[in-house]
Amino acid sequence: MTAPILQVRDLRVQYRTPRGVVQAVDGLSFDLYPGERLGLVGESGSGKTTAALSLLRLIKPPGHIVGGKVVLDGQDLLALPEEGMRHVRLAQIALVPQGAMSSLNPVLLIREQILDGLRDHETGLSSRAQTARVNELLAGVGLEPAVAGMYPHQLSGGMKQRVCIAIAISLRPKVIIADEPTSALDVVVQRRVMETLGKAQEEIGAAVILVGHDMGLMAQFVNRIGIMYAGQLMELSPMKPMFQKPLHPYARALIENTPSLAVKAIPRSIDGSMPSLMELPSGCLFHPRCSYALAACTTERQTLREVRAERRVACWRAEDIAAGAPANAGAATAAGALSPDAAPEKIGLNA
Repeated sequence: MTAPILQVRDLRVQYRTPRGVVQAVDGLSFDLYPGERLGLVGESGSGKTTAALSLLRLIKPPGHIVGGKVVLDGQDLLALPEEGMRHVRLAQIALVPQGAMSSLNPVLLIREQILDGLRDHETGLSSRAQTARVNELLAGVGLEPAVAGMYPHQLSGGMKQRVCIAIAISLRPKVIIADEPTSALDVVVQRRVMETLGKAQEEIGAAVILVGHDMGLMAQFVNRIGIMYAGQLMELSPMKPMFQKPLHPYARALIENTPSLAVKAIPRSIDGSMPSLMELPSGCLFHPRCSYALAACTTERQTLREVRAERRVACWRAEDIAAGAPANAGAATAAGALSPDAAPEKIGLNA
């Protein structure tokens, strides 16, 4: 089996506030393989963006990485000095940031923003070589060379996002982290941006971690999905088995509430809300909202364990759910029923 390009082990991130410590990421562990597309999904506040930024060591006070390992191609990024990490960013692991509107410098030409990282990592490029490289990168994301001479305010939202992708792939990194790259874009532009990201990834042979909360988008792009809740992974599974038969109640609720062409039902929000990360419930973090919860779920927390081949779930009732066990009598359940025909390709992109 191919060795993972990225190994994350027991990653823990805290925000230290006057009101107390917020455990934003708590024991996150997963592997990422060369060329793979892995999605990290969850509601707002689940810790997915904090986890993504931690991989690049971009967490700033009051946030602190307090434990774990992030091993990229055999090198622990959390053990590197800051100068060493600066050389790794962009060259080996790069970020497509959330919100291109505010990610680009409004007073610098696009050309200068693309060249900033190139100059830092590849000194000695001639002026002609710089121009050729910028034009090549812009062409790779479907933009004309004239874009190099424009300012961000002269570009549409989709064009800005494609510029961010061009910057991210400029040094052909091994891993690209895309943090909600289609937020605030309409559905047509979303599709174009995701197609651009997929094409760029394939051309340089990178692996991608896609962070977001849009299950429809994930279904059409990733190979595997990790479901995060209150700083922890609840389920980690290949994409198609996850959508056909989710094994964690939270994953099931997210999928059941995704608009689908196969199931004619009115989606509604999952009952309850994310717990405060300063006052986490005992036992399973999801049990106050779970329609499958047992008494043991309120006192004992389950860790990720392999329930089926390549499927890891943090739920005491994962085997029962896999066998088709119903929700608890009288418990509130998510709207609709998960149809066996609700294949990932039938779930609309932000439908």
